[in-house]
Amino acid sequence: MRRLLCVHVFLCCLSMAVPFCPSQCTCVFHGRTDGTGTRSVLCNDPDMSEIPVNVPVDAIKLRVEKTAVRRIPTEAFYYLVDLRYLWITYNSITSVDTGSFYNLKVLHELRLDGNMISLFPWESLKEMPRLRTLDLHNNRITTVPTEAIPYLRNITYLDLSSNKIATLPSDLMDIWPPFNGLPVSSNVSQKVILGLQDNPWFCDCKISKLIEISKMAVTPVVLMDLFLTCAAPENLVGVLFQRAELENCVKPSVMVSATKITSALGSNVLLRCDTTGSPTPALYWTKSDGSPVNNTVQESPGEGINWSIMSLHGIEFKDAGNYSCKAKNVAGNAAETITLSVAGSFISTIAPLRPGVATGPSSQNVTTTPPADVSNSPVTVSAPLPRSTTALSGVQKKTKPTPGSGSQKGSLKQAKTQQGGNGRKLAADEKSKKSDPSQSIKDLKIVEETTDSAVLLWSASGLPNGSPLTVVYSPYGEDDVKRTIDTNSGSGKVLLDGLSPGMRYSVCLVAKGSTAGKDPCIDFYTLDNVEDGGQNQFFFVMSVIACALVLPLIALLVYKILALYCKGDSPASDDPELEKESYVKFETISMKHRTLNAHPAEFWARRSTHESERLLLCSRSSIDSQMTYKSDSSRSEYLC
Repeated sequence: MRRLLCVHVFLCCLSMAVPFCPSQCTCVFHGRTDGTGTRSVLCNDPDMSEIPVNVPVDAIKLRVEKTAVRRIPTEAFYYLVDLRYLWITYNSITSVDTGSFYNLKVLHELRLDGNMISLFPWESLKEMPRLRTLDLHNNRITTVPTEAIPYLRNITYLDLSSNKIATLPSDLMDIWPPFNGLPVSSNVSQKVILGLQDNPWFCDCKISKLIEISKMAVTPVVLMDLFLTCAAPENLVGVLFQRAELENCVKPSVMVSATKITSALGSNVLLRCDTTGSPTPALYWTKSDGSPVNNTVQESPGEGINWSIMSLHGIEFKDAGNYSCKAKNVAGNAAETITLSVAGSFISTIAPLRPGVATGPSSQNVTTTPPADVSNSPVTVSAPLPRSTTALSGVQKKTKPTPGSGSQKGSLKQAKTQQGGNGRKLAADEKSKKSDPSQSIKDLKIVEETTDSAVLLWSASGLPNGSPLTVVYSPYGEDDVKRTIDTNSGSGKVLLDGLSPGMRYSVCLVAKGSTAGKDPCIDFYTLDNVEDGGQNQFFFVMSVIACALVLPLIALLVYKILALYCKGDSPASDDPELEKESYVKFETISMKHRTLNAHPAEFWARRSTHESERLLLCSRSSIDSQMTYKSDSSRSEYLC
C-alpha cells in the first residue's frame, strides 16, 4: 500500500514538471537520443478567436492556422524567447500592432499568408534582427513604403504575391546586386527570392530596375514567376516585364542662381530655382521657419525640367532670412537654401513746423539702422525712397515775412535751429528756386531704344548738381498707368525699362518746384520684336540671294533673244561661202539617193524634205521655203 502511494506521488510530480499545453492546441516534443529536443505547438481550432497566451516557453515553432483570430496584439509572444518559426496563416487577421513581435530576437521565419492584412507594420521587423523569411502572400497590402527598405536588407525570401501592390519604391532594388554596387556572379551562394506575381503592376520608372532584373540571365535576385505583366498604363496593359522598355527614375537635382543675396531696403528681389529629374520634380518654397511661400511662379519647359521664381516686393528687414527651394518626385527629394540679407537705411517724414505758413511740405532725413537680428549684412547701402514717399522728400519753402509779424520770424528761426548745419543748403535751394527749374532742363532726348527699354538723356546746367528730379513715363495717351523714377540733375541719364515692343511712349522730366504744365516732355517709340526683325532680315537676305541668281539668267535670256533676232534679219547673200558650202552638202546628199532613170530635178521635186533637213541645207531657214527651177538643163538649186 505504501508503495502504491509513492508511485502515485511520483507520477503527479512528473506531470507537473511537463510544460502545460493550451487546451485548443497540440504540443509535440521532438526528442533526440541525447535527451534534448525541440517543442512545436499547433493551434488550429476553428473556434479560437485570440492568440494563445499560455504556449510553452520552450516552444521553437508556433503555428496558428485556420482559426477565427482577427488581431495580433502588442507583445503577444514576449515570453517565447526561443521561438524560431512563427506561422499565423489562413486566419481572419486584419490588424497587426507595431509591437506584436517584440522580443523575438531569434525568430528566423515569419509567415502571415492567407489573411486580410492591408497595412503591415514594417518597422516591427527591427525587433527580429535574424529574420530571413517573410511571407505576406495572399493579403490586401497596397504599398511598400520607402521606410521599409532598411528592414528588408537581411530578408532572403520575400513573398508579396497575390496582393494589391501597384508599385515599389525605386530604391528597393538598390539593396541587392547588381544595383548595390557589388559584382554579379553565378557562384553567389546566397540568393534572394522574390514573389511578386498576381499584383496590378503600374509599369513606370519606379519598377524599371525590377524589370531589368527580370531580363537578366545571371542575377542573385530570383523571381518566383518570370512572367510578370503590366496592368497599367493603358499602352502597356498585358505586356511582359521582359519586353517592357522603361526609363530609370532619377532623383531631383536642385540649382539656384545664388546662395547668398544682399539687397537694398525697399527693393524688389527675385529668387530663381531650377531642378531636373525623372519624372519631372515638383518645386515649392519654404521660409526658415518652415512656412510655405505663396508668391511664386512655376513652369516646366520640358520633360524632366522644372523651374520656379519667388518674388519679394519692397523688402523689409523682416524679410531677411533663409529661403529653401525643395524638389520632390517619386525617386526622392532635394533642396537648396538661399540666404537673403537686407541692407541700407530708409527716410521717414515729419509734419510741417507750422501748418498754413509754409507753401510746400517739409521733411527731414532720418537714418534708421536695422534691428540687431538682421543687421548682419556686410555692406550698408543707402536705398532709394519708395515711390510713394518721393513727393514728401522735398525741402520746406521759405515765405517772405511782413513787417511786424514777429510770430513768423520766430517760426523761421525755429526752423533754422532744427535743421542745424543744413541752413546753408536751404538758402542755396531757395535761391535756385527763384527761377522755374523746368526752364533749366535742356536737350531732352531718347537714345538706345530696344524692345523693352530706352535711355533718357538731358542736360540741366541751370540746376544745382544733385537737385531732385522725377522721370514720369507712360504709354502715349494712357495717363492712368504712369510710372516714375527718382533721380537727380547730376546724373544726366536714366534707364526706362519694363516697356512693350513697338509702342509709343511719353516721358516727362519733372523738377521740384517747377510750374505745372511746363515740364519738358518728348515722345518715342520702342523697337519691334527682335524675333520679327530677325525674320524680316532673313527674308531680306534670301530675296537678295534670289535676285543675284535670277538677274544673270534673265540677262542671258534677253541676250539670246536679241542675238537670234539680229541674225534672222541678215541676208543669205552676204555670206557666199556659207551658201556655197550648203550647196555642196546638198549635192553630196543628193548623189546618195539618185536613180539611173530619174532626172535630178524631178527627183528632188518629188522628195519630201524634213524641216530639220532644210535647216542643214539652207543658211536662211523658213517654213515658207519653196522649190524653183532655172531651166531644164541647169542644175537644181534649193532656195530658201
